[in-house]
Amino acid sequence: MSARDLPRSSRPATTATATVEQVDTSYLEGLLGYNARRAALAVIEVFMVRMAPYALRPVDFSVLSLITHNPGITSRQLCTALGIQPPNLVAMVNALEKRELIARKPHPRDGRAMGLHLTASGKKLMREAENTAVGLEADVASRLSAGEAKTLIRLLQKVYL
Repeated sequence: MSARDLPRSSRPATTATATVEQVDTSYLEGLLGYNARRAALAVIEVFMVRMAPYALRPVDFSVLSLITHNPGITSRQLCTALGIQPPNLVAMVNALEKRELIARKPHPRDGRAMGLHLTASGKKLMREAENTAVGLEADVASRLSAGEAKTLIRLLQKVYL
């Protein structure tokens, strides 16, 4: 005999399907990683739109910015500064070189290493891209005071440095 064949009063109770009217995110909102990731996604979303004219992803921008401010930097130094694995950087450097944004030149003190330098077109692109970055940073941090933004950066750096 199945439950269906029993009188209604003898049938097992069915569990009601749970419904959620308002999502409780309080646990996640108390996690550093969750909040850091949500903030990063919000910034990256704006970054991708604003950097589209330059065809720059966040990692490309970071690599080019370090080359901009450290002419002659080596690939090894880039990997260390950005936490990138060398095999991953090789393809990026090759692509940036193919776009004629950077050039490799012999390192003056290490005969085995090549220093990375911006080309004229790389310098022009980075002047524009860094100006764009300043504007997008101001926009995404618009709900923070200048002091709060500095504090946030300092606190985030304490997590990863």
